Amino acid sequence: MTTDTPEAQKSQPTILSYVKDIPNLCSLTGLACTILAIYFSILGVYYAAMIGMIWAVAFDWADGLIARRMKGRTGNDRAFGGQLDVLIDIVSYGVAPAILLLSYGKFEPVFLLATFLMLAASAIRLSYFSVFGLAGGSKYTGLALDNNNIILVFIFLFEGAFSQGAFSIILYISGLGLAALNVSQIKTAKLSGNPINVYILAIYTLGITGIYGWKLL
Repeated sequence: MTTDTPEAQKSQPTILSYVKDIPNLCSLTGLACTILAIYFSILGVYYAAMIGMIWAVAFDWADGLIARRMKGRTGNDRAFGGQLDVLIDIVSYGVAPAILLLSYGKFEPVFLLATFLMLAASAIRLSYFSVFGLAGGSKYTGLALDNNNIILVFIFLFEGAFSQGAFSIILYISGLGLAALNVSQIKTAKLSGNPINVYILAIYTLGITGIYGWKLL
């Protein structure tokens, strides 16, 4: 068994030193948006939850854009940021949508199956990506998890056109469909890697925020 020498331990940065990294701050802000989304989902204030879910994506994409443009980031900075992103993604795009479905389904036991499958697919998808990365260096294998939130907040725009029971079935089917796509072998482009797509998402985020904000009034 080996142990780090005092000199090696002194050379290691402190844990909280990485919080000062701007991309990591963006990631943590996105996590805060996710916590709000989960909170409002549990309370049944779904329009507010939608705002939190889409802003989580916006900050997730922003941290990648900022990280690519920042100079002087070390290999450790990039590795730490990558690990932080993965851990936050499972909460933002796995846990939050699953709790949304469970809450909208009035926490009926039948919704536990879809909740488990959505979370399992998210965990499997992220584990696969951590091992194999992008296919051919440019495309994801399986639907990237951030698309879960982008699609769900759009679907929820039509919630008022259905009864609560009917829309809960739509959400159930949508959640299972997204989970299947997450772990499928389809190849999808890395949308967040293109600055133009980031700006399009920004417009979408502001539009979604305006629509759901108006609905909350």
